[in-house]
Amino acid sequence: MAGPSPSTAWWAQRAPSAAAAVLATGTLSVGLDLAGYDGLSRIALGLACAAWLLLAADFTLRLLLAGTRWRAYAGVPGLVDTVATAALTTVAATAVLGTGFSAADAQSLAAVLLVLAVLLWPVPLVLPAQDGQRRRPGTVFARCMATQGLAVLGATLAAAESAAWLAHAALVLFWLGLVLYVLALARFDVRQVAEGRGDHWLAGGALALSALAGARLISSDSARLYLWNVDDRGVLRDVTVVLLVVTLAGCAVLLAAEFLRPRPRTDIRRWATVFTWAKTAAATLAVAAALDVSWLDGLGEVLLWIAVAAWLGATAWAVASARAYAAPGRVRSRAQR
Repeated sequence: MAGPSPSTAWWAQRAPSAAAAVLATGTLSVGLDLAGYDGLSRIALGLACAAWLLLAADFTLRLLLAGTRWRAYAGVPGLVDTVATAALTTVAATAVLGTGFSAADAQSLAAVLLVLAVLLWPVPLVLPAQDGQRRRPGTVFARCMATQGLAVLGATLAAAESAAWLAHAALVLFWLGLVLYVLALARFDVRQVAEGRGDHWLAGGALALSALAGARLISSDSARLYLWNVDDRGVLRDVTVVLLVVTLAGCAVLLAAEFLRPRPRTDIRRWATVFTWAKTAAATLAVAAALDVSWLDGLGEVLLWIAVAAWLGATAWAVASARAYAAPGRVRSRAQR
C-alpha cells in the first residue's frame, strides 16, 4: 500500500504551526478586546475565522482523499504525534474563537464553537505518544492548552449566560489543565530554551492561558450566581496570581535566552512565540480586571503591542514564504518538500 505523498508529509510537518497561527490571531483579538480596541479586535477575529475555515476545509479534504490509506499514514513515524498536536492546537484555537465571539455578543455562535471544541478534544487528548518517553519540544504543552482553552470559553459563556453548571465544569477543566501542564513539563526538553526555533515558547503560553482561565473563572462569579465562597475565591485568586507571576518570569527567561543564543532564522514555529506574547498580554489584562489591579493594565497594553508587532512580522514572513514556495518554475526536490 502506498504511503503518504511528499505534499502530505510537508503539510503534516506544518499543521501544528498552521493551527498555531489561527490560535495566535484569535488570541490577539481577545487581547485587543480586553484593552478596549473593539474595531481592531473584530478585524483580528475576522482574519482568525477565515484562517480557521481554510484550515478546517483543508483538513476535511485531506481526510476524504486519504480514504482507506489511513493505516499507511498511521505507520509513518511521528505522524500521529504531529496530527494529534495539530488537532489539540485546533481545539484551543476553536475555543479562542468562541471567546472572541462571546466578547462580540454572539453567544449562540460561541456556544456552537464550545460544543465543537469539546467534541474534538477527547480523542487527541488520550492518544499515546509514538516516541515513548523521549524528551519533546514545546508542542508537548498542547494538551494543557486545549484543556485550558475550553476552560476559558466555558467560564466566559457561564458569565454571559448566567450558567452556574458551565462555570463549575470550566473549573474542573482548569484544574485538569494544570495537572496536564505539570505532566508536560516533566517531558519538556529544557534544551529547547536555548535551541528551539519558536515552539519552545509554548511553555510560557500554556501558563498564560491557564492564568487567563483563572481570571475568567473569578470574573464569572456574581451575586446572582454565587459560584464561589470566600475560600474558593481566595484559592482561585492566589493560584491565578501565581500563574501570572510565573508566566511573566518564564517569558523573561525565554526572552533572555533568545538574546544570549540568537536564532535569526525565521521559522513557521514562531507563530507559537506570537501566541505566547498575545496570551500573556491577554492574561495580564484579564487578571487586572478580575482582581482590580490597575497598574497591570499598563503592563498588559505594552505586552499587547509587542504581540501586535510580532504578529505583523510573522504574517509578513508567512506571506513571503508562501509566495516563494508557490512561485512558478521553482524547482523543489522531494527532500526540500
